Amino acid sequence: MMTYPVDMQIKPEVSAHFDEATNTITYIVKDPASNHCAIVDSVMDIDYAAGRITYEHADALIAEIKERGLTLDWIIETHVHADHLSAAPYLQERLGGKIGVGDKILVVQETFGKVFNEGTEFQRDGSQFDALFKDGDTYMVGEMSCFAMFTPGHTPACMVHVMGDAAFAGDTLFMPDGGSARADFPGGDAGQLYDSIQKVLALPDEMRLFMCHDYGPGGRAIAWETTVGEEKRDNIHVGGGKTRAEFIKFRTERDAQLDMPKLILPSLQVNMRAGDVPKDADGNPMLKVPVNAI
Repeated sequence: MMTYPVDMQIKPEVSAHFDEATNTITYIVKDPASNHCAIVDSVMDIDYAAGRITYEHADALIAEIKERGLTLDWIIETHVHADHLSAAPYLQERLGGKIGVGDKILVVQETFGKVFNEGTEFQRDGSQFDALFKDGDTYMVGEMSCFAMFTPGHTPACMVHVMGDAAFAGDTLFMPDGGSARADFPGGDAGQLYDSIQKVLALPDEMRLFMCHDYGPGGRAIAWETTVGEEKRDNIHVGGGKTRAEFIKFRTERDAQLDMPKLILPSLQVNMRAGDVPKDADGNPMLKVPVNAI
């Protein structure tokens, strides 16, 4: 197993922004030694029925960063989300920064390029992004060294990003009472997801973990922060020493009962393009609805 450069002495400031429409939590992560920051898993607002895109969620991030006098270094995507649209280009245009995703984005682009019958003009080389991270790659937010962990299973391109004593889990893990994300999307794999979760649980017990989604199971208030130790002990899907075989059986049976996310079709088309909305032959923003393809 790869050894990762964990530094628990660095304690970034983490500001969370919850999007009620998609149950997504976006983070502004500030380097404690400078006024530089990163954004993790941004949201672009969409009224799918009306075909209307707006930017209230992203504008709130921009307002906070400007009010605090921060410089944006990175716009991180933990994976190609299937339940919300990324606002990365909108944020980059207004604040700068580089857009980064895992290098297995090429697998996602190839898979869904076929699903959406994209032409040759759709590049399947990840060139829509500024950086493609491999397992263990490091990058800087101000003076804070960060790194990416390859955690496939939910999708082929999932990564957990670790910044000091804070790790941003994407959809690899949910809060302890939420368990884990589904593994039945194209390229997903329950066994891989279990293995990836074990990599996360091998981080120090005191590591802060920040979730990309929360649904308030049992009616509790929305929450997004826990620790590796709490997940290891209490996670209902993998905690307490549950075996790989037990997890695969549960996850496979559970996934068969789940509906597709409501925004999966627009989300995949936009997010595999780093947040850009595809355009028709006349240059107009246009989304496709493939029938019986997913």
